[in-house]
Amino acid sequence: MRMSYGYSQERARIFTEEGQQAFLAIRDRVQQLLRQSGACTMGKAIDGGTGDTWFMLACVERLVELKEIEEVTQGQSIWIQDRVYQRKESRGR
Repeated sequence: MRMSYGYSQERARIFTEEGQQAFLAIRDRVQQLLRQSGACTMGKAIDGGTGDTWFMLACVERLVELKEIEEVTQGQSIWIQDRVYQRKESRGR
């Protein structure tokens, strides 16, 4: 039984056929939330998703890695579901 989240272990699953479908669904959800409010939490980004929660977290972190979004709460001691994200290009506007 796995007990802690590790992005590097979950990341590889994104590049499978099933993983790509799930990644695109999460990306579409995040983009919709960002259009609506300009920011979203990790919890809202994965809300309604199906499957492994750790994998869904990795999908959001992959969006950060691709520089599509950035974490606003980086460096703060908060629960992972409370992390806040915004579009990468919107900072400083």
